[in-house]
Amino acid sequence: MGKRKELKLEIHESGQTSKSPKLCGTNYPVCISFIVVNEFCERFSYYGMKAVLTLYFINYLQWDQNLSTAVYHAFSSLCYFTPVLGAIIADSWLGKFKTIVYLSVVYVLGHVVKSVGAIPSVGDSTIHIALSMVGLILIAFGTGGIKPCVAAFGGDQFDEEHINERRKFFSIFYMSINAGSVLSTVITPILRGNVQCFGSDCYALAFGVPAILMVIALVVFISGSGMYKKSPPEGNVLLDVCQCLGLAIKNRWMSSTYDPKRKHWLDWAEEKYPRRLIHEIKMVLKVLVLYIPLPMFWALFDQQGSRWTLQATRMNMAFGSTFVLKPDQMQMLNALLILIFVPIFDVVVYPLIGLCRINLTPLKKMAVGMIFAALAFGAATLVEVNVMKTVVEPAPHGQCLLQVYNLADSDVKLSIPGSNLFSQPIKSYEDPQAYQHLELGGHNKTITVGINHSGHFHECRETFTEQKAYSLVLHSKTSGIVCQLVTDNILKSVKMEAYLRFINTRSEAVNVTIGGVDFYIPADYGISPNKSVGRNEYTNVRCTSGAQDFSINLGLLDSGASYTVILKGGPGEIIPQKMEDVKANNVHIAWQIPQYALMTAGEVMFSITGIEFSYSQAPANMKSVLQAGWLLTVAFGNVIVLIVAEGAGLDQWMEFLLFAGLLVAVCIIFSIMAYFYTYVDPGELDKLFPDKTVNEDEDDLKKDQTDDTMYLNSVEKGPKM
Repeated sequence: MGKRKELKLEIHESGQTSKSPKLCGTNYPVCISFIVVNEFCERFSYYGMKAVLTLYFINYLQWDQNLSTAVYHAFSSLCYFTPVLGAIIADSWLGKFKTIVYLSVVYVLGHVVKSVGAIPSVGDSTIHIALSMVGLILIAFGTGGIKPCVAAFGGDQFDEEHINERRKFFSIFYMSINAGSVLSTVITPILRGNVQCFGSDCYALAFGVPAILMVIALVVFISGSGMYKKSPPEGNVLLDVCQCLGLAIKNRWMSSTYDPKRKHWLDWAEEKYPRRLIHEIKMVLKVLVLYIPLPMFWALFDQQGSRWTLQATRMNMAFGSTFVLKPDQMQMLNALLILIFVPIFDVVVYPLIGLCRINLTPLKKMAVGMIFAALAFGAATLVEVNVMKTVVEPAPHGQCLLQVYNLADSDVKLSIPGSNLFSQPIKSYEDPQAYQHLELGGHNKTITVGINHSGHFHECRETFTEQKAYSLVLHSKTSGIVCQLVTDNILKSVKMEAYLRFINTRSEAVNVTIGGVDFYIPADYGISPNKSVGRNEYTNVRCTSGAQDFSINLGLLDSGASYTVILKGGPGEIIPQKMEDVKANNVHIAWQIPQYALMTAGEVMFSITGIEFSYSQAPANMKSVLQAGWLLTVAFGNVIVLIVAEGAGLDQWMEFLLFAGLLVAVCIIFSIMAYFYTYVDPGELDKLFPDKTVNEDEDDLKKDQTDDTMYLNSVEKGPKM
């Protein structure tokens, strides 16, 4: 006991550099307010930037969905590799305070570079891509580097006897994480979509505001410098573990004889490292082996910000006639649901399961969590199948898509050599049928189309190219039928807008302005280019023809649809006839709620339980090793998505189903591993190794703080990390 008192005095006198004043007579140091504000601003900064990242790649950098998904997950992966580096720097070199400050400067620089890259007038597309990638790399090193330091640094500010206050601080710290993430995923998509700059969505502002928040985070943190307790670097146990493992492998490999006293390969490190440390590493390795299947869960979980966001861009985001949600705002649902589900599971679900006398061990909970995540992707698959019903799929190689507009004065009937398409009469001015697949037999083909109109036969020769979509517009003149082949846009707008074009049957040109977008439609069946307009009810659209002004009613132009408006009428009138080429997004975004709910339930059972289990199975001084292993499972999970997105080439619903099936298979493997796992009690180490060193006694003294800080750092990945 005297040894423990002496140790306390030694730590208090030499380990801390200053004593912080308390808040209003409590045991809470004033300096923790700086740390909490810093964490709120940093989480706002990170998640605000990340919320709009996928759409930035697609809309601004003009990347396709697979490349955008791959880069998004490459960035996410890097963000979870770098915490290991940050922990080593803090524990072995700079200490937590300096590590946070220096890497926060890197963080700020990354945000600034990223924001500058989103300004269209700064260079060309190559410059934008280069600045974006450099910015993301700096952000990954910044956010990952400070991740293992901030919570632990906050815990350092409390005296050892103030355990309850420290635990409450971590609760407040956790709330600041979720508050920052929820608010940012609501606000930055609004800044992106509702504010227009440089003639389009304002990504520069959407990235600039998080950059400002990160500057504020850094300034606030440095402002409390004089009040912090700053512990010097004490060495990183992860390096000791790696060196011990390396020595054991080296000695075992170089030894040519069998030693019966060394039953485990790690025993070959006993010549340099104490038996207690080796035994602790054995305990940790048993847990790390269980980590091997875990990346597949994170592969599914982290697609909320990529594939699920892209799915939302093809759904109906309107709630009523006035409120329209942004597709990148749906990510906030996870953070909101986690705050609801955690107490429900702790207070209601788990006790009810216990009353049913079901032994739901931590490993069983994790397996159930995997099943919930797989079910979430099953739900996403069902949603995707229905979403695809509103999408016009591009034609495969050797084919093109074709629809026909009959603007002649009576029915027409088409004949295409080698095909029976459009064999039924097409009525005058009727909405065109769905796109038909026209066989070309090669890259392109010139086809003579026969047209039967009012008992007369006409021909027109048109050249079609594979994988394109066309509208064949027919109208009559005194000389017969005239054909116009127009290339169509069948892709849905990821900006949740509608595409619109006009065909002017009148003898005078028409100018139309709708939602700030100008259309010029030449006379005599002139066709305007396809342009995107915002989703809205357009009941009083101004148009001019000659010296006359007109007002036309186009009704609702809905998200994701493509419309062709036929302008008819004589010299004193314009009569619009609206036709829908591509269906609007008619699957409501509320159908995504079940998949988010299932994924969040899986997260509660998998992530939080997994950390609690892991830390119950390892010694206190090995918690940081487990934290590093846990974060690496997240990193490798994102690598899996990167590989599948770029290499699989599957339809989206099939990809969702693939991930669900893979996770079920992994869950079975994990369950088998869990069945053979034997639970251990780290407290038994004191009985096996009763002689403690001073360092080990110090580890016991700090055990509560280690449990709290490491648990928070890792479980952050569950709610919001």
